[in-house]
Amino acid sequence: MSAEKVDDMLMFCASCGIAETDDIKLKKCNACKSVRYCGVKCQREHRRQHKYDCKKRAAELRDEILFRQPESSYLGDCPICCLPLSIDPEYSTIMMCCSKKICNGCYYANERREKEASLIPTCSFCRQPVAVRAGDELEKQRMKRIEANDPAAMSQKGIELDKKGDYKSALTYFMKAAGLGDAEAHYWLSHLYSDGLGVEKDSRKKIHHLEEAAVGGHPEARYNLGCIENKNGNIERAVKHWIIAANQGDDLSIKALMRMFKGGFVEKEVLDAALRAHQAAVDATKSPLRDVAEEYYRLRDGLFSSN
Repeated sequence: MSAEKVDDMLMFCASCGIAETDDIKLKKCNACKSVRYCGVKCQREHRRQHKYDCKKRAAELRDEILFRQPESSYLGDCPICCLPLSIDPEYSTIMMCCSKKICNGCYYANERREKEASLIPTCSFCRQPVAVRAGDELEKQRMKRIEANDPAAMSQKGIELDKKGDYKSALTYFMKAAGLGDAEAHYWLSHLYSDGLGVEKDSRKKIHHLEEAAVGGHPEARYNLGCIENKNGNIERAVKHWIIAANQGDDLSIKALMRMFKGGFVEKEVLDAALRAHQAAVDATKSPLRDVAEEYYRLRDGLFSSN
């Protein structure tokens, strides 16, 4: 349906044909946004005639949102150096006091500064003193953030409970965080609904939360959607998902595209473009300071593990 035709349809009630005036206000169909009605009665009378087109247009609108390339991953940028955070969790640290994710480069720089000046350890971002007793004090800091409706803190609490096997409590925190738009919470909810953990199995809700996470910039959720579409025989949709995730630096999606290329489902130009975008996304998360920090923590962790 052309945009011009949609605009014409929005000028009149789709059922009775009355035009909008100062006294008569038309309301759009909540699902497809392509028709308007003067009242509930007209909407009900027109439902049978409109139902098919409504579902078709609503699905088109959903796909426009779903297959839009996110500006960044759900992690965003490090709030200190303003460089994109790596999607690999090993290269960042979440601060319980403020729920900010800090790249290892900035965390290392702050750690080194404090050591050289014999300063009390503080948060790299908000400068709150680091909890001395890790257990109780860190939990108090996180609960304080949760009480302030911080979705990142809620998600982290949910992940902790999920790993302990307390799925019902984890579900509560994930639902609250997802309601505040947290992509990571949507991703974890997809797992709970997929495996029936703390809730009944529900494939539709699993897909819904994967899609919400993907729209929010979660590359692993996007990769999983691609796998589901591929399994269902929707190759074109699967490839679209994997290209978007690859553009965010997701390794699994690049490997999936390579398999599709070998199978003859992806053209060489498409794969080459995805490889370039993937490398650009990975390179954007690197910096000299982050490289120094990576080497430092690798050597330190190796020393501790050998002892």
